[in-house]
This record gives sequence, C-alpha cells and structure tokens, in this order.
Amino acid sequence: MLTIGIDVGGTFTDLVAIDASGRTVFAKSPSTPQDQSVGVMAGLDELARRLGLSCAEMLARTQRLVHGTTVATNALLERKGAKVALLTTEGHRDVLEMREGLKSNRYDLRTPPPEPLVPRELRFGVRERLKPGGEVLTALDPESLTQAIAAIKRSGATSVAICFLHSYRNPVHELAASERLAGELPEVSISRSSDVLPQIKEYERVATTVVNAYVRPIVRHYLERLEQRLVEAGFEGSLFIILSHGGMAPVEEAARLAAATVLSGPAGGMSGCRRCAAMLGIPDLVAFDMGGTSTDISLIADGSVTLSADGGLAGERIALRSLDISSIAAGGGSI
Repeated sequence: MLTIGIDVGGTFTDLVAIDASGRTVFAKSPSTPQDQSVGVMAGLDELARRLGLSCAEMLARTQRLVHGTTVATNALLERKGAKVALLTTEGHRDVLEMREGLKSNRYDLRTPPPEPLVPRELRFGVRERLKPGGEVLTALDPESLTQAIAAIKRSGATSVAICFLHSYRNPVHELAASERLAGELPEVSISRSSDVLPQIKEYERVATTVVNAYVRPIVRHYLERLEQRLVEAGFEGSLFIILSHGGMAPVEEAARLAAATVLSGPAGGMSGCRRCAAMLGIPDLVAFDMGGTSTDISLIADGSVTLSADGGLAGERIALRSLDISSIAAGGGSI
C-alpha cells in the first residue's frame, strides 16, 4: 500500500509516494492557481508514470493521501474570498475595524487603517447579551435577528460570521441565530465564533471567525472538487489536509475550520524538517524553505517547533494555534 504526500506551492506542485518498505518516488508538476485540483491530478499522473503504473492503479493501492494546500492562503493574500456579513452583539459591530488600536507601525500616524474584510454596511448588531459567566442577561431578540437576516439577504453575502459577546461561555444565542440563518438562507455558509475559537478576547475571536467565514466557501468548494476528481480516478482511501499547527485533519474538518489551513503548506514542510532533524540527531536547526514564489523560515529548538496563537496573514488576525513560521514574498522565481 502507498501513502502519497502532495504540497501545492505558488509555482510547483510537489508529490511523493512512499510504500510499505520505505521506498520513495518523487514527482513535480506546475501549479494551476485557477483550480489547484488540475495541477494535483496532473502531478498524480506523473507520479504514477514514475512508479510504472497507471494513475488508477496507483490510486487503488493508495491508503492515505496527505495534502498541503494554499487555497486559503491565496484567498487572503489576493483578497478573493467570499462576501462576508457579520452578526455581533448590538453595539459591538465595530470591534473588527478598531482592531484593539493595533497597526503594523504604531508610531506612523499617517498610515491609513487597513480595510476590514467585512465593510461596516455588512456588519449587523443583534439585540442580545450574555454575562461574562455565560448567564443570559438579555434574551436574543427575534425581531432584531429578523431585520439582520433580511439585510444579509439583500446584501448578497455568501458567508456569515456570528460573534456574540461571551459566547465562548455559552453558545446558546449563536446556535439560535445560526439555526435561523440556515433555515432562511440555506445556501449561505455560516461560521460561529463559539465553534471556530471558543475562548476569551473579543477582537481575536471576531477576527478569526471572520477569516474563517471569508475563506471557508472557497476551501470547501476546492476540497469537494478535489475529492470528486480523486474518486473518479479510482481513489478509495482517506484524504487528509495539513493544518497550520503541523497536524492533519479529514476533509470535513478542514472544510469546517478553513482558517486553520492558512499555513497548511509551510506547516507540512516544518513537520518534515522536524522529523528529519530528529532522525539525524540534530536538536537545533534553522529551517529554510525557498519555493518559486515565497520563502519560509522557522526554528527548531531542542527538537521542537514553537507553536503560536498570535499569528496572522495579510494583516488579518488569526488566533488559532499554528507553527511559528516567518514568510517573505520572494522565492526562486521572483524578480
């Protein structure tokens, strides 16, 4: 049986097949940014050729396929995500834009504030309130929610982020709002902060939930398309997606928590570096990964890679745990 690893970069898609004896075979194909699944399938054809098999024969022998993707990364960097609406507790719709007063250069008074992923006209306050301990102070107002849902429908938003105050203590109002939305706008993707990041700190929670709502439809559609192509090609094994913390998850989980795939590719590379360093008995290592489009750098100290919950990408805050990786927009193909 085979295990296949696939990493889609900005320039090339790299693949490796490993059999039960540990023998490895590599392949490379150009990436296809318009639809990454096209480049993945072309790479699988090349990998099968190098194994002396047809693609169908290779996939029939493949037990597990592990995939690092840049779909969420590109959507954030290029600002090509979904049109998102935000539901918040009444009076808190500007938390996303205030950003806790943070900016990239705090001493530069002339730097304009970054544009939020959700403009103000798509941010709606709903009358409800929980106490810090999760007790209901003000019940969710049905009329207030009805007005917000009607406005979302008129706006044409395809994804909704829900972030109510103190919902990490008690998700009852977010669940109720989500059920109403799903019933009245079944085609809209819904991300709840109590599901995406159920923890204290309002700005981090709303920002991360908005990022998830922004990239989730694109990631979900890509993974569905890739799964369909793989099944049609004869794959009956399990498909896993690498997450930003270096672990992996089934397709359903990666599609649900799409913001956790923003550093999918670099995190997979770092996990590989850590494994190789351990095999070679090297406890401390600087990992340097130059691709065709960007360069990723990280540090392995005492055999471990630092995990951070203070990350982000393209100026957007993502408070999910991820490997501490620094990236620069210059690679081997950059001019």
